[in-house]
Amino acid sequence: MARVINFSAGPATLPLAVLEQVQAELLDWRGSGMSVMEMSHRDKEFMSIAHEAEQDLREIMNIPAHYKVLFMQGGATAQFSFVPMNLLRGKTSADYVLTGDWGKKAAKEAGRYGKVNIAASSEADRYTYIPDPATWKLDPNAAYVHITPNETIHGVEFHIEPDTGDVPLVADMSSNILSRPIDVTRYGLIYAGAQKNIGPAGLTIVIVREDLIGQAAAGTPGIFDYKQMADNESMLNTPPCFAWYVAGLVFKWIKQQGGLGVIAERNARKAALLYDYLDSQSFYRNPVKKAHRSRMNVPFTLANPELDADFLKGAKAAGLSGLKGHRSVGGMRASLYNAMTLEGVQALVDYMKEFARTRG
Repeated sequence: MARVINFSAGPATLPLAVLEQVQAELLDWRGSGMSVMEMSHRDKEFMSIAHEAEQDLREIMNIPAHYKVLFMQGGATAQFSFVPMNLLRGKTSADYVLTGDWGKKAAKEAGRYGKVNIAASSEADRYTYIPDPATWKLDPNAAYVHITPNETIHGVEFHIEPDTGDVPLVADMSSNILSRPIDVTRYGLIYAGAQKNIGPAGLTIVIVREDLIGQAAAGTPGIFDYKQMADNESMLNTPPCFAWYVAGLVFKWIKQQGGLGVIAERNARKAALLYDYLDSQSFYRNPVKKAHRSRMNVPFTLANPELDADFLKGAKAAGLSGLKGHRSVGGMRASLYNAMTLEGVQALVDYMKEFARTRG
């Protein structure tokens, strides 16, 4: 079986052990006589899958009991609307910190439901750094402060958890959730699309402090209301069952690796390997300030953009997939999510060295 080394930003590579378990259980899940794709979400078989997945996630992330864990649909983009619908709670404005296109999109969508205060932005510098939290212009009366801790397109990442005082901190962690330990209690709400570090596309994880729910704006559909979803154990409607099941397998895989501390060490080594090479020569360039570089998404450009197509063609021939940069910025991008191996990153660096030697 020939598998490529997949650097796609999402949907992204999954642990091979998880895929093999899915394959083994695909037709008959643990003697049930059916696939998870065929189960009723109300049957005891799937209920056991759902409950176990939530408990494993709580254990991995050390999620306190007073936080609800929701398994929702619609991707992180849907949460751009769900967050203000649920968290404005009668207030008129929210603060947004813009460090990339996804934060900008979230702010634009939130503007449909209330006033958005741009507390800080690095857009003028093409999102190449994280604005110093000391310079943020926060409103103490804001309903919440929204950040995007890792921007997949621009490759910038928060390496600290900012202090927003009594105002709840909301984070779109789609591309760096489960990549390192975090203190969940620093956040009022965390949301993340699954298709990078959790599982297949179609599932969104929401971790929300219990006191923040139950005050959704009038007219909020029940399926978008965090309180109603929590009261129904994420099964107000039929959930994305198969994606939920695969996510549960990924959570177990993380536990088997030794937890998020071990995962974080691996991710640091992978990122260092690629960044060290990028910094050692002039044929390739990473535009992000070193202190704010992402461990998950590494954008880079070639000294001669006319070589981009040849670089990608050669990479494909070498079994390296998903390296084309986002259409809005061009260049290249290597995504180093949890399931990417150190050997995979070394293969990329070896290819980059050879391409620079022969075409530089």
